[in-house]
Amino acid sequence: MTFDTKIALGVRGDLAMWQKLNVTAFLTTGIVGATEGILGEPYEDAAGNTYHRLAIQPMIVLAADAGAMRGIYLRAMERGVRLSLYIEEMFRTGHDAANRETVKRCRPDEMNVVGLALRDDKRVVDRITKGARMHP
Repeated sequence: MTFDTKIALGVRGDLAMWQKLNVTAFLTTGIVGATEGILGEPYEDAAGNTYHRLAIQPMIVLAADAGAMRGIYLRAMERGVRLSLYIEEMFRTGHDAANRETVKRCRPDEMNVVGLALRDDKRVVDRITKGARMHP
């Protein structure tokens, strides 16, 4: 099956492994929460055990350095593409409300973006994420 859209998650490559995994998990929830119909049907194994629904569309995880992440963020903002966003300061908070307060205090030109996710037309996503590479 092919899709007209692409889901891409960009993570700053110099983060610790636990941070990369944490950021990826949080960003994924943003895409799922913002996208009606992105989840398929529940899974069931041969014994009748059921499992949570998963996204119907593949997601790619990209790595980029701080400069490339900044460029990706700016290109997305210039095109009006909505993002899931994770900034470095959020590692020092412990819950959703504190995360939102942290982002609210930052001007877009001051944000230290360590991760972002977007879903849009394939060509748009490819243009926005230029400079990032598939995460190793």
